[in-house]
Amino acid sequence: MTTLGTPLSASATRVMLLGSGELGKEVLIALQRLGVETIAVDRYENAPGQQVAHHARTITMSDPDQLKALIEAERPHLVVPEIEAIATPMLEQLEAAGVVTVIPTARAARLTMDREGIRRLAAETLGLPTSPYQFCDSLQELQAAIDAGIGYPCIVKPVMSSSGKGQSKIDGPADVAKAWDYAMAGGRVSHGRVIVEGFIDFDYEITQLTVRAKGASGETETHFCEPIGHVQVSGDYVESWQPMAMKPAAIEKSRQIAKAVTDNLGGLGLFGVELFVKGEQVWFSEVSPRPHDTGLVTLCTQHQSEFELHARAILGLPVDTSLRNPGASAVIYGGVEAQGIVFDGVDEALRVPGTDLRLFGKPESFTKRRMGVALARAQDTDTARSNAKLAASKVKPRRA
Repeated sequence: MTTLGTPLSASATRVMLLGSGELGKEVLIALQRLGVETIAVDRYENAPGQQVAHHARTITMSDPDQLKALIEAERPHLVVPEIEAIATPMLEQLEAAGVVTVIPTARAARLTMDREGIRRLAAETLGLPTSPYQFCDSLQELQAAIDAGIGYPCIVKPVMSSSGKGQSKIDGPADVAKAWDYAMAGGRVSHGRVIVEGFIDFDYEITQLTVRAKGASGETETHFCEPIGHVQVSGDYVESWQPMAMKPAAIEKSRQIAKAVTDNLGGLGLFGVELFVKGEQVWFSEVSPRPHDTGLVTLCTQHQSEFELHARAILGLPVDTSLRNPGASAVIYGGVEAQGIVFDGVDEALRVPGTDLRLFGKPESFTKRRMGVALARAQDTDTARSNAKLAASKVKPRRA
């Protein structure tokens, strides 16, 4: 039996989020609806999640001393990493010492914070199908890896980044140096290391949201959401829709791969497993042990969004991954470099049938920074995609 306390009292169930962007903000809201006391941590002040949490803290989360001091001072029951750039060895130390429980586990946070740990786990430990790959520590090693067998075209990514930052496609020798420089600039932490992947001729990509939650008798059960299709530009998601039409055999293989990876990572919570699909063939790409940006669409498609699923699962509560209706999401970019921007056209966007908006409240806008998302529900995904993109196009960010 799960017992939850009262926020801001001695009985409070306290949950700390490390990373408080738009995804963390929705998790915090879901936790608060269940009476959880929330602590939002980020590297800058007034992050979206900090605007709604009971407590806001600003530290450098990749600094182990700062992270240790904060956790020991706050004494949360659960620590929930929401980004990659965190001092995960310190989380492992604190978890091993019994100071805190890390979601899903400190080991999972460490393995998935960089692409090397999770790719080696999937391909070398679990034997799952992946693209050919190599890790490189210099431009010279990158060129050598391409020449030795990776070939063109190929994809280069920093070992640690978020939302596709630093990721690029190399079509020929002229692109190699530019891709290396872009990866170095786009990494969350300067590791000076990249993964280069051979290009897979896939039909489409999906996100298979996978939930590990407690069953009625206390055992951990695995639940799957309907597959999410998405479009990426330079590795960054720009639209997503659910459900993605797939062959039954491909759905089955996707879920087998997702279960193998998440079983190994262990713990409780929602995982975003990214996969490449061609016909009935499926390849593992990446996994995040937390809600996924493409899963924002679940705010308008599922009975419980990915954020509600994550909140419930980490608290040991039952989950429902069923689909309510088809839907889609489309990103709203900042378009300008400014602080405290305003949004015109919100009323026009919401006049598009079946739509909703999430404006994230980020204090600073960049041209290609995700500042909001349009959501649309419909009888089919094609209509939903059209309406989501139409609604997003009507929102016009500008300087105040």
